[in-house]
Amino acid sequence: MKKNIHPAYNEKAMVKCACGAHYTIASTSPSIEVEICSQCHPFYTGTKKIIDTAGRVEKFHARIKKAQEMGKKQAVKKTQTSKKKK
Repeated sequence: MKKNIHPAYNEKAMVKCACGAHYTIASTSPSIEVEICSQCHPFYTGTKKIIDTAGRVEKFHARIKKAQEMGKKQAVKKTQTSKKKK
């Protein structure tokens, strides 16, 4: 095996989360910054948290609302046309 080809291994590497949590782990990097950890991830905390960086959730809700409004308008038109036929 070749010598001196492996990166340095840090026994006390610091992990910093966006929520403010700090962890000490062993890694080849001296420090790691993460956005979500086990203390703030919805799966582990049991809370519903929407992480939206591009406004996708708002766009989705707007499309759903528009579709529901169109469905109501079409239902009203159908009832009006069926009354005229009688």
